Amino acid sequence: MTRHRVTAALAGLVLTVASPAMAAGLSPQEQKLVAASVAEEARSLALLEKLVNMNSGTLNVAGVTKVGALLQDEFRTLGFDVKWVPMTSVDRAGHIVATHKGSGRGKRMLLIGHFDTVFEPDSPFRTYVRRGDVAEGPGVNDMKGGLVIMIAALRAMQAAGTLKDADITVVLTGDEERAGLPISVSRADLVAAAKTSDMALEFESLARENGKDMASIARRSSTDWTIKVTAESGHSSGVFSDGAGYGAAYELARILDGFRREAREVNATFNVGYMAAGASAAENASETGASALGKNNIIAGQAVAKGDLRTLSNAQTDSIHAKMKAIVGQPLTGATAEIAFGEGGYPAMAPTEGSRKLLARLNEVNRDLGLEPMAELDPLKRGAGDIGFVGDLLPGLIGFGAAGDGAHAAGETMDLKSLDRQTKRAALFMSRMAKP
Repeated sequence: MTRHRVTAALAGLVLTVASPAMAAGLSPQEQKLVAASVAEEARSLALLEKLVNMNSGTLNVAGVTKVGALLQDEFRTLGFDVKWVPMTSVDRAGHIVATHKGSGRGKRMLLIGHFDTVFEPDSPFRTYVRRGDVAEGPGVNDMKGGLVIMIAALRAMQAAGTLKDADITVVLTGDEERAGLPISVSRADLVAAAKTSDMALEFESLARENGKDMASIARRSSTDWTIKVTAESGHSSGVFSDGAGYGAAYELARILDGFRREAREVNATFNVGYMAAGASAAENASETGASALGKNNIIAGQAVAKGDLRTLSNAQTDSIHAKMKAIVGQPLTGATAEIAFGEGGYPAMAPTEGSRKLLARLNEVNRDLGLEPMAELDPLKRGAGDIGFVGDLLPGLIGFGAAGDGAHAAGETMDLKSLDRQTKRAALFMSRMAKP
């Protein structure tokens, strides 16, 4: 084929990818970027299948390490300085920190993701299966699909010549589904990277409502709480008396109903996961339930309950903690109670004007790609994630990953049609952010 024909063929490819209406908003380099994004699809699908078929359940240290090694190679190929951060001190595999130095004139971007899944090696859900435009497999949506999109977008930027100017730090955690404790160790690298960045882009799943892609600028927190009650025990005939009091069961019921009536706030929820009361009551060793012993004619002497709390901001978390403590601190006669809040939770990322400005820029990208604008997703419909650890430090966008269904359950799927548009979105957005 002659050089003239090659040039004509490439021009035809760009025009096929970018319609005339769309191309009007794209520079020649950006049209090349879009074409390069489309060209990544076959390679991305092969990488997706390979990643999904490699078990990386959070507690499978060998498997997480193996997937991490594959991802490190991908970033090195793109010219990133790559570091593996072992997490043996918190009983986890490790994290990836990859840094790309650009011109220093654009926005410094922090890309966030994770390469562990909820599916441990003993899970029967193990294999990648493709059925037309749907892929099924452990972690295909949460979030190995997002990892593939991240890498594909960066490869497209490299091909189009926009990566060289981009200042990007990638932090991929190997324990997002079950963070290692203490958090001060397991999220130290993520927080450090945020302090030298201007924005955070999280490549977890794309949210969709009524067939439309939605944007997320907020994630609610996820923390746990435990209540333990002790009380005077004795013969049931004495219950309610000044001497015997009300017992642990009534005290626990009072506290939980007090939460329902007095501690609620807009955008916040708290759930009771399990509870038990009796002559004796205690959680099991794995904190997955509780048991109690007693008789109908014995006043309950012990009670325990455990649940979670989800809030839209860290200030709201503090507010509800204070309300809960105040309710616990007013015990019935003959009882004492205490509440403890877990250290291993996820902070909130509250919506901010800075994040809304980023969404406006993303919608400019959508317009120029011929895609519909993305509306803000109700944060009540989005779970917690790693971006919450840096949400108070910088603005961000959530959901550059794949669309799909059934995350965290056997049968989890990814909509493969989302691969193309998410790769183009991410590549073009990051390319524009890299400019002065």
